[in-house]
Amino acid sequence: GILGLWFPWLATSEVLHFAYNLMLFVGLLLLRSGFRGRALTWWTVALLVQGWHFTEHLLLQAQWLSGIYLFGAAQQSSILELWIPRVELHFLYNTLMFVPILPALFWYTRDSA
Repeated sequence: GILGLWFPWLATSEVLHFAYNLMLFVGLLLLRSGFRGRALTWWTVALLVQGWHFTEHLLLQAQWLSGIYLFGAAQQSSILELWIPRVELHFLYNTLMFVPILPALFWYTRDSA
């Protein structure tokens, strides 16, 4: 959000979203080795969801850079955006990624105690 104030063009481009999702995916991947048992299972679910979310942003970024849009659309679109509007889809992805992190952290702290 704050970057959009300093660099308004970021808010209208795919660059900010792509970079954020890449960092989030890499962060989840790097932290994965610290989890065991049930915590690892939940963390892996979050990682898989974020992996798909990142893939969709990679697709959007490729369309934005090339100017070639899928499905004959007037602007870049993701695969699931065919059925779910972009704002709701983005909220769904973030929710589906965040929710499994909660039990992962619960089991991590419980098993570490």
